[in-house]
Amino acid sequence: MFGLEFVVVLGITVVACGAASGRLRVAAPVLLLAAGLLLGFVPVLREVELPSEVMLLLFLPPLLYWESLTTSLRQIRRDFRSVMLNSTVLVVATAGAVAVTAHWLGMPWGPAWVLGAAVAPTDATAVAALAKSLPRRTMTMLRAESLINDGTALVVYGIAVAVTVGELNLSFAAVSGRFLLSYLGGAAAGALVAWLGVLVRRRIDDPVLGNVAALVIPFTAYLLAEFMEASGVLAVVVCGLIMSQVSIRRSSPTARIQGAAFWTIATFVLNSALFVLVGIQAQDAVRSLDAGELAVSLWRALVVTGVVVAARFAFFFTMPYLIRLLDRRPEQRARRVGARPRVLSSLCGFRGAVSIAAALGVPLLLDSGEPFPVRDQIVFTTAVVVVLTVVVQGLMLPGVLRWARLPADADVEAERRLALVTTTEAALGVLDATAERLGTDPDVADRMRRDYEQHLEVLLAEQSEADEEHPARRYDRHDTELRLELLAVKRTAVVRLRDEQRIDDNVLRYMQGRIDIEEIRLTGRDDMPE
Repeated sequence: MFGLEFVVVLGITVVACGAASGRLRVAAPVLLLAAGLLLGFVPVLREVELPSEVMLLLFLPPLLYWESLTTSLRQIRRDFRSVMLNSTVLVVATAGAVAVTAHWLGMPWGPAWVLGAAVAPTDATAVAALAKSLPRRTMTMLRAESLINDGTALVVYGIAVAVTVGELNLSFAAVSGRFLLSYLGGAAAGALVAWLGVLVRRRIDDPVLGNVAALVIPFTAYLLAEFMEASGVLAVVVCGLIMSQVSIRRSSPTARIQGAAFWTIATFVLNSALFVLVGIQAQDAVRSLDAGELAVSLWRALVVTGVVVAARFAFFFTMPYLIRLLDRRPEQRARRVGARPRVLSSLCGFRGAVSIAAALGVPLLLDSGEPFPVRDQIVFTTAVVVVLTVVVQGLMLPGVLRWARLPADADVEAERRLALVTTTEAALGVLDATAERLGTDPDVADRMRRDYEQHLEVLLAEQSEADEEHPARRYDRHDTELRLELLAVKRTAVVRLRDEQRIDDNVLRYMQGRIDIEEIRLTGRDDMPE
């Protein structure tokens, strides 16, 4: 069953959990996962089949692409070393720790490594949904880690599965070749699709068609990388990061506004549905075991969950001190964080869709025709790890966040104010010359100059921009041409601030949205919703 009836049930569940989340003050993913577990008791819903290919192809490309588009590339560059360590060394270390533990609990080495790779990566959608109240730097680090570590984990997973079924002989050359092909091939596929996407978007004037083309981009990047036997996840991430830098200049205001609205709704629905489906699948994993196996399997799953959590805590409380011993540069000292922020980051190791999809993707048979060893236990253990990390750690996060007492994140507001002041000054600097070139009525230009100057005084006095209506909104249609020219100057100024790394990508998108809305209002476009 995956028909209209299930879609309706899924939609009702998403709306109900979203509404209850605010009232109960419980994160929506926790409620959605719990709802999925309860829906698994409905007999007709037990027929729902969720192939791993569906989860990987239908859900991951759009969700990872949007996360990449809205992640701060400047912050990733700044903390690149930490991001890469978290998304490679931590993943391999976690997979190894789980594999050793699972083997100690009686699982053969091959399936033990398959399980370790499945539960090793954090989930980008879970992090985005559960940890959105964290400070910007912490949130960006977690999002960047969860975007990249899927590629590492899936490479380890692919090697473990291939060795277990007999398709690959375990050797240093084979493992190194797989990693290189996965990373380099995935990055190349993502860059190629991004380049083609820019070429296509340049030739499409219709904003609706442009956004349809944008929707195809992440799926194209994923499929191309998979065809090359490289990392589809990494291809989508690289493509999204490139497009986030280019789309600001290449797309129209209407296309950007429509695209942001579409992606916000689409990713919310996909993300919410994914948590419900994971809950249903977790319930199905319980039913796959008989009563005698259930108690033993539950004990093993709890131990593995403890190892997953402990490995992350151990990494965050050892690797930073090792880096401090090796790197004594002053600029590195300024980036150090205390124990409480590290506890918070350690607690945000939520697992999700990638782990479930990897577990479900374990082959049923070996090359010899025999069943894949302990496959049901792999699926069950992975489901338990996902449920416990999302529910238990998700419920603990608000209290730990208060305990951590992190300083207020004032950088965003300061950068927004810098962008507002800079763009207003840029518009003032060219107002007279532009008015003269366009032949604007001198009285109109004078009034506009005075209002811009008053607006600038308000900003420099550090009052909120919301306290002062933008001056350009108080004019009639006959001076539209001048205002559009000034908006173009402001757009150029704010992009330059981003390129100079004086403001964050998210601040650029905020400012670009304000300018886009004003431009659409001025041009009287009728293809935008009210």
